[in-house]
Amino acid sequence: MKLSDFDFELPEELIAQHPADKRDESRLLVLHKNTGEIEHKHFYDIIDYLKPGDVLVRNNSKVIPARLYGTKKDTGAKVEVLILKIEGDVCECLCGNAKAIKTSTIIEFSDKLYGECIERKDEGIRVFKMHYEGIFLEVLNEVGMMPTPPYIHEKLKDNSRYNNVYAKIDGSAACPTAGLHFTEELLDKIRAKGIEILDVTLHVGLGTFKPVKEEEIEDHVMHEEFYTMSKETADRLNLAKKEGRRIIAIGTTSTRTLETIITKYGEFRECSGNTSIFIYPPYEFKSIDAQITNFHLPKSTLIMMIAAECSREMILNAYKVAVQEKYRFFSFGDSMFLTNE
Repeated sequence: MKLSDFDFELPEELIAQHPADKRDESRLLVLHKNTGEIEHKHFYDIIDYLKPGDVLVRNNSKVIPARLYGTKKDTGAKVEVLILKIEGDVCECLCGNAKAIKTSTIIEFSDKLYGECIERKDEGIRVFKMHYEGIFLEVLNEVGMMPTPPYIHEKLKDNSRYNNVYAKIDGSAACPTAGLHFTEELLDKIRAKGIEILDVTLHVGLGTFKPVKEEEIEDHVMHEEFYTMSKETADRLNLAKKEGRRIIAIGTTSTRTLETIITKYGEFRECSGNTSIFIYPPYEFKSIDAQITNFHLPKSTLIMMIAAECSREMILNAYKVAVQEKYRFFSFGDSMFLTNE
């Protein structure tokens, strides 16, 4: 398929610049995958489309203040760095003006933190050994900024609004935004209805938000992202599959985690690793029955994934309707439920 097959017109004023006043009061477009029928609701209505026995799977990764601004020690030139992965004191980062960052270049971020480049990778990625005193994540919370996407021009007033209420495992460079619409109260109501809620972890990095540049989409290469699944989650998901209960992913990152594991093992299993799975039409999902997701960027791997869940034509029609109805798009925008019922 061609990259242009996943393009659509979007007025700039529909790109949400701030979160909804209350998380679950964002709008919800319900798309029935079997018929193409569309309903217009609010997110708190999602509970009406869930039934006892359903399993919701959410990504509990937490966004860290991954955007750093510093200066090159030797020249004083300004540098912007986005941390993609952390392994101890070593960080893989996407760098602005990366050509100027050679091996052994030192970037000073504050009097408490500096990084030394120890490896150069392709596509503007550099690996830094970080030097600091104390605990790295505590220093990062002081020095770093929340990595909201470049299409959001307004300053975020409350950093917690770029994390899900259930986020707990530090490591993402961008928010798994499908979960932003949930409140603790709504989650309690969902549990009370007899719906199971399970956690997986996928730390969002370049794999999720890297733009596709190749016109033949099959030529696009996804960057790896770290994921993990516990034994309890694996066991409960396998039981749900055996009993024929619906598995509903909250977001594309949860979907990628589930599809990676079931494709590799033929079942859900306690495991961790790195995934570069790229899902696009035609594709037969093995792990999920339905998905809660946001409205995605044109020509992105995310819109390709959800097009694989029903059809490209159905998704593009739903997006056309969403534009006509003035839904809010992208990270702080409204939500969509791709349901099989």
